[in-house]
Amino acid sequence: MTGLAPVRPDRRGRQHTVPAASGSTRGRAGHRGTRPGGRRQGPVGRVLRPLALTAATVVFLYPFLWLVSASLKTSDHVFDNALLPSSWQWGNYSRIWHEVPLLTWLGNSAAVTLAAAVTVTASSAIVAFGFAYFRFPGRNLLFGLVIATMMLPAVVTMVPQYLVWNWLHLASSQVPLWAPNLFGSAFYIFLLRQFFLGLPRELFEAARIDGAGYFGMFWRIAVPLCRPALVVTFVFEVQAAWTDLVRPLIYLRDPALYTVPRGLKAVLDQFGDGGEMEWEIVCAASVVVTLPMIIIFFLGQRHFVSGIATTGRKG
Repeated sequence: MTGLAPVRPDRRGRQHTVPAASGSTRGRAGHRGTRPGGRRQGPVGRVLRPLALTAATVVFLYPFLWLVSASLKTSDHVFDNALLPSSWQWGNYSRIWHEVPLLTWLGNSAAVTLAAAVTVTASSAIVAFGFAYFRFPGRNLLFGLVIATMMLPAVVTMVPQYLVWNWLHLASSQVPLWAPNLFGSAFYIFLLRQFFLGLPRELFEAARIDGAGYFGMFWRIAVPLCRPALVVTFVFEVQAAWTDLVRPLIYLRDPALYTVPRGLKAVLDQFGDGGEMEWEIVCAASVVVTLPMIIIFFLGQRHFVSGIATTGRKG
């Protein structure tokens, strides 16, 4: 019979059946409306939670939707709050492509951003692995000095850095925008070190017994196991380099070398405040500049979220 255990005699020789223990009823009872933590979720919670998530999504998306809407309006209606323009001005996008070398600026930003992200991810990972694996006197003191540099404002080092690049005859090029990342970043070193410390040391000891060198242990063991952290570092630096305006304002003077933020400043000066007061052109350029960052986030979303969640669990 279904749900019954095999028939067994008791001490007096009488036979009887015992209901089999099954968790199906309990599983069915607790399956619906149960949160992952085990607490039962009532009908009100099942309704309010999607509503709250939808409201938060609308709040975060509204500025970008307004920007897209403003880029498709006329000059007289660009600052109203209507998300649907009364007349769709698709010519704003074609005009921005003809008025300024936007494609050149996008290419410059892509090159600078890729170079900055790759160099800072590689250099910070190497330094972080050294702090996590090697044991040497003064390691904690040296790591504390690296972390202490995070408290140094960036404006303090702007003039000395400019003097160094000017002495190297590179002050009017794109090199100062990414070359400092060759020496790593204190924040990324701290982030990656926490990941490397969470790796079992026995893996590296076994690799040493098999004849692997330090770089082999770093490349074949540490890097694959800490890929989410490396993706987080890469995406963070992509966002920082893509939106950086201060350094392009200092070093870039030739419009052919402008990055996207520096180009947007030129667009603002030409069409925005102090210019022709055609803010719809500024909004159209802003939409074009923002789209690559949205695409990059969606491409690395899985690794990005996984890396952030794992960072919270690392000690």
